Parts: sequence; structure tokens; C-alpha cells
Amino acid sequence: MSEQQRPQAEMDAPEFSPRKNGQAQSVSDELAAWMRTGWADTEMRDLEPIEQAGHTARRRTALSEAFPGERLVIPSGRLLTRSNDTEYPFRAATNYAYLTGDTTDGNCLVLTPRAGGGHDVVLYLKPRSNRDNGEFWLGGYGELWTGRRNSLEEASALLGVPTADVRTLPAALRADTVATRVVRGHDAEIDAIVDEVRADVDEQARAKSARLDEELGVRLADHRLVKDEWEVAQLQKAVDATVRGFNDVVAALPQAKDTSERYVEGTFFLRARVEGNDVGYGTIAASGANATTLHWTRNDGPVREGDLLLLDAGVETTTLYTADVTRTMPVSGTFTELQRKVYDIVYKAQEAGIAAVAPGAPFIAFHEASQRVLAEELIAWGLLEGPLDRVLELGLQRRYSLHGTGHMLGMDVHDCAVSRQEVHLYGDLKPGMVLTVEPGLYFQPDDLTVPEELRGIGVRIEDDVLVTEEGRTVMSAALPRSSAEVEAWLAERMPR
Repeated sequence: MSEQQRPQAEMDAPEFSPRKNGQAQSVSDELAAWMRTGWADTEMRDLEPIEQAGHTARRRTALSEAFPGERLVIPSGRLLTRSNDTEYPFRAATNYAYLTGDTTDGNCLVLTPRAGGGHDVVLYLKPRSNRDNGEFWLGGYGELWTGRRNSLEEASALLGVPTADVRTLPAALRADTVATRVVRGHDAEIDAIVDEVRADVDEQARAKSARLDEELGVRLADHRLVKDEWEVAQLQKAVDATVRGFNDVVAALPQAKDTSERYVEGTFFLRARVEGNDVGYGTIAASGANATTLHWTRNDGPVREGDLLLLDAGVETTTLYTADVTRTMPVSGTFTELQRKVYDIVYKAQEAGIAAVAPGAPFIAFHEASQRVLAEELIAWGLLEGPLDRVLELGLQRRYSLHGTGHMLGMDVHDCAVSRQEVHLYGDLKPGMVLTVEPGLYFQPDDLTVPEELRGIGVRIEDDVLVTEEGRTVMSAALPRSSAEVEAWLAERMPR
């Protein structure tokens, strides 16, 4: 990176922070004056709204109806410093992106109640950098450093919502003491201002305020449980890209055997990036005994002939919708007899789970169906002692299964995690819901309750399933699932 420089002339560039040991500590007045001139008009006019603008408007209306008479504050989040003046990659807060379609940092959506009912909606954004005061080239967050931003007028046209300079937000929030809720944890400064303007400050009121804020997040998660047609299309894009990434990994397995699990991770990541996307979570590329660690993300182990490779990965689109798919494949191309037996049990459990996904069915039904199959098979194998009902009641199969059979999927990989249990965990499935079905068996390397030859084997199969009016659609069906299909897939795509 080049060094930031401060002109000798006094300039009002509030974002500028000089680097202590920069080579040039100042620039001439002549350069500062020159930098103010000679720039073309780049304002974009006659812009069409983004494709989800109609959906975000409907979502904001639903939120307004849920909280009449209250001001609602939904921040996008801010950049987090990694070291000195470098930041971690930014990912907008889910609820903010859901309600606006915007994915940039440092912004905030505010719904202010109107006297006659409903809300006035304003999206507070960073405007384009000021060229008169030097902000655009002197400040570390000016546009010559970080890239062009949309003007407030451009953003309003694209997002379909009135906009204002985010630097005016503190004054707007302090202007009155209307009952306010905020989605907490994304912008400490906004959280503090909301606390400041709340009328009551005693401990009881503080506790109530925290509960009110939590309810806003919960209600938003409730709203996001059922996906509209645009969201389903975004999720299918993510799944399709993920399928291509898995195919890339299979083709690269010979090279992975010469390096490590990171070759697998990098191969999948390359697919995400070359298509302009990202990954929705840390890829799990677990070979051999590493597959028994459920969230293995170190990805630094060897990929050996004869081992199983468990790949759990998902592409996230630029609109922040993510896939979540897992396949377990033999590195050599062929399962051993014992590996196939474990795999086929998991496949049978997944088949039962997928079959239980249907509109009107309890959300928990697919988990119970999969767990029943796993318990039955483990009893039949002699690894658990029946009867079956006792095993399920006590959850004894969880020694070898550990996790739930799936979760909601959407803008977050574990989507709508804070939604109400009565409409999620203990609710019924509805058309438009998308969930994963992902049973697994994991025999730990040091587990003395299983035969030695089983220790270190981990298998998971995961697919993304859309609930439809008629039943279900497996969105990731383009990837093979049965052991025979997986072997045929490897034989076709893996170089020999």
C-alpha cells in the first residue's frame, strides 16, 4: 500500500488519520489545490432498481406492521480491524441486507413511526467522498483508497428507499425519545446512542430495553423462515455453484494427495471466487480421522490413499445467500467394505430424513426419522444395545452421531437461529422453507466402545431441501449420494 499524506493547508478530512511512520508527512498546497480540480462528472442517472427491491419493500412493510408506533434501527455493521490499518473482509449484517438489498458497511436503516400510522423509512449511508476537502484521497477510507461508492441519489434509485448521510444519524436519533428498538451487536456507536436516548435509565428499564431489542431480532428471524421466489432462486444459484465446486475438487484429488486438505479447500474456494462469489462459512475439508471432528476447519492434514475425505462447503452469492452441502468420498475412488457399510447406513438415514420433509409436517420429523434409522442400524450392528425406544429416549446413538440432522438455510448457514421455537423447532414446515438434511456417523480414533477398524471413520451426507406445495425438492440433487453413485462420479471425473 502507498502512504497517506497530509497537505500543509488546513483541510477538513474527518476520516484522515496519518500513518506515524509514513515516508511523506505532508504535501504541497499546490498539489492539494490541484487534486480538487479536473475530475469528470461520474454521477449515474436513470438507474433501475435492483431486482429484489420489490421484495425488500414488502419485507419493510411487514416489519412496520409488526411494530406500530416504535422506531426500528437496523445497522449494517462496521469494518473490523485486523491489524493497524487493514480490516477483515466485510459481511453485512443479515437483517440489514434482508431489508435493504445493500451489502456495504457503516450504514443503518431506520423506520420512524408516523402520527397517522405506519413508518417513514430512511436508509442512512456513507455518501460519496468529498473532493473539496480532500477526503476522497487523503482519508484512508476515501474513494481513491477503497473504491467508488454510490451517491445518495444513486443508492435511493437502486434500493427504492429514501437515503440520507449517515453522519446525520446521531442527531436524527437524538431528536426525539420515541420508543426505539435496535438490532444490537453490529454497531457499538449506534447501540450507545439508542441507550442514551431512551427515557428511563434504571436497571429495570435497562433489562426491559434489552428484551425489546431481542424481540426485534427474533421477529426478523421469524419473517425470514419462509423464502420468497427470489430468495429460492438465489439459493439455487448458490447450490449450483457449490455443485461445480465439488466437481472441481474431485478432479483435483490427485494433486491434493501430494499436498494437504488445504488443496481441497483452495480448489473449492477458487470456484466460488472465479464466479464472483464467496464461501458462506469456513470450508470443512477433513480427510481420515479429521472427519470425526465435526467442525474441522484447520484443513492442514494429509489426504491419503485409502482414507475418506469429508467435504462440507457452500458457495455464498453476492446477495449473501449460501448453500451448505456435504459429501464423503473415498480418496482412492472406491470404498472399502467397512467404509461402504458406514456410508450406506448414513445414506439410508438421510433418505428417511428427506422423505419426512413435507408441508405441514413437524420441523423435527426429519431429524427423528433419520435418528431412528441410525439407532436401528447401530443396534443391528451390535454397537448399541436395544430396545430401540430406550436408545432413542436416552439419545444413546448420539455418541456416534452427535449433531442434529439439519437446520434452516438462507442468508445465514444456520439460518433464523434466534427465531421462536414454536414456529421453528416445534413448528410445522411451510412451502418456501429451505433446510439441510445431514445425518452422520463419527467413530472417534480413541473410542474403545467400537472395534479398532472403525475408529477414525467419519461420514456425513448433506443436501439442501426446499419445502414445496407438493412435498419437497432436493436442490443439490445434481450431486451423487449413494455409495455406488459416488464411486461412479469419482471414476468419471477423477484423473487416473
